[in-house]
Amino acid sequence: MSEIRHIVFDIGNVLLRWDPEIPYRRLIPDETARRRFLTEICTGDWNKEQDRGRGWADGEAVLIERFPEHEPMIRAFRANWHEMIPGSLAETPAILDTLVAAGQDVTALTNFASDTFVEAVERFPYLRLFRGVTVSGDIGMLKPDLEIYRLHAETFGLTPASTLFFDDSPANVEGARQAGWQAELFVDAATMRRDLARHGVIIPLAASSSAAT
Repeated sequence: MSEIRHIVFDIGNVLLRWDPEIPYRRLIPDETARRRFLTEICTGDWNKEQDRGRGWADGEAVLIERFPEHEPMIRAFRANWHEMIPGSLAETPAILDTLVAAGQDVTALTNFASDTFVEAVERFPYLRLFRGVTVSGDIGMLKPDLEIYRLHAETFGLTPASTLFFDDSPANVEGARQAGWQAELFVDAATMRRDLARHGVIIPLAASSSAAT
């Protein structure tokens, strides 16, 4: 196992809580109807295309053409996007803060729409701690495509074998491994600490942080 010289974070459900159902619990109170809407209309695959760089207006138009009766709820996805990120996960912003304070080289690689990422940084300033961030919506690529890992490594001068990546998606973790990175599935902060230690990166258990929650 190579010495870790670079650490890369995913953001959604690693640092920031992400749950698209939150505003729709208010907008579509019936659970069956709400789940149907989010699994058949404003689906995860549809949202990924905004993460790939498609504009929200174009994404909405695609669905409204197919489901005109749901136009208000389709438009509500972007309009209420801020509610889908209610805050930070427990402890992971503190881990990020401690790693950076200790002089570790820390960057981020995230599937995120360009405009909503800007909003997220404004709300959660600790996202500026990274030396750099690759945002999928800015470059027209998505994890787990191999090219996005290669581009991130090239952009920030990372040695793949010395890079440790954390992501909550098994597919994205496997993509990183295929690109020659070391990678671990994010489960929770305690597991992240153990994984870091196993890779030779030790951080204090009671790390303090000014990161917002």
